[in-house]
Amino acid sequence: MTNTFDPEKLQTALETVHHAGMPGVFAEVRDDDQIWRGAAGVADVATGRPVTPDMRHRVGSITKTFTTAAVLQQVDNGEIALDTPIGHYLPRLVPGERGAAITVRMLINHTSGLAEYLPHAYPSLAAFPAVAKTAPTSLDDNRLTRFHPTELIEMGVSASAVGTPGGTPGVYSNTNYLLLCQLLESVTGTSAEKCITRNIIERAGLPDTELPTGPHINGPHSLHYEAWFGMIDPPRDYSVYDMSWVGPAASLISTVADLNRFFGLLLAGEIISRASLAQMQRTVPVISFEGKTLDYGLGLQKMTVPGHGTYWGHDGSVWGGGAMSMTSADGKRQMSIAVNLQRWNRLDSAGKPQPHPIDDALQALTQLALCG
Repeated sequence: MTNTFDPEKLQTALETVHHAGMPGVFAEVRDDDQIWRGAAGVADVATGRPVTPDMRHRVGSITKTFTTAAVLQQVDNGEIALDTPIGHYLPRLVPGERGAAITVRMLINHTSGLAEYLPHAYPSLAAFPAVAKTAPTSLDDNRLTRFHPTELIEMGVSASAVGTPGGTPGVYSNTNYLLLCQLLESVTGTSAEKCITRNIIERAGLPDTELPTGPHINGPHSLHYEAWFGMIDPPRDYSVYDMSWVGPAASLISTVADLNRFFGLLLAGEIISRASLAQMQRTVPVISFEGKTLDYGLGLQKMTVPGHGTYWGHDGSVWGGGAMSMTSADGKRQMSIAVNLQRWNRLDSAGKPQPHPIDDALQALTQLALCG
């Protein structure tokens, strides 16, 4: 069988992302049995240590797909119903009318109307999404802070609602996913971390994937450089970080190979039932943190590439680390990319993030990886 992608072109596209200003970028592309892995740039700007494609990396909100899969397994088992109000399961955490109106499905697809807790947990981000009025000091202050999930949930639930339950467009919120973790705990009798590890990560055979219990990334990894829209200059490393501020909403550590394996199995119906997968792929419009409208299902993002069909997956961002994993609807073509700098766009005088060469280079890499 001939290669349906060009390894040289893919490597050149990676180099272009690096030369556009990304310290390090690495990726894996699969097409049927063909697998290509590549890397460009450095894992440590001080020493020049290179990035390699097998590095473990914080992958941010890609974690949400894993958490959703764990919830949907419990749906398959009859322990959870998607359209049952969350107040039925967790009356103390979401009391009263909202608990009766917000369903499990609304949490998973971000149509609950519950606000994001982070600007309340991190004082210097209180003005978010007005980025120009934020400051990055809280990122340093909370490197080793241990948050309890229920205190974060309480911040999100007690904040002003950002929409009506079930209304669209939905508004992306980590509060939803911390509630789903509490739901998993209540129905399985074990922590969400243990449940996701046993039923998703181990079952899918992902040797380099874990929900961390401490602030360190075990094994070979890159530093994670955060610029916070030019306010951290030069960008600082946040690879050592207590991830309890997001828990199993965005704390996963993985590799590009493990991500492709996971999404391949998920979309093949080997992790959850076909019926639950069909639910996952029912999308609604959801407004992201960046103000973009996502085509969002149950823990899955849908991407349509004109002339090349539909892709499913998720992207993610933590302090300094980012990743994206997409798989074609037929499961044949897969792409996972990891980068070690975040929020590289500086703000203009109106406080809006300005275009950056990295944006175009990443878009070109994604297009080539999925369609080239």
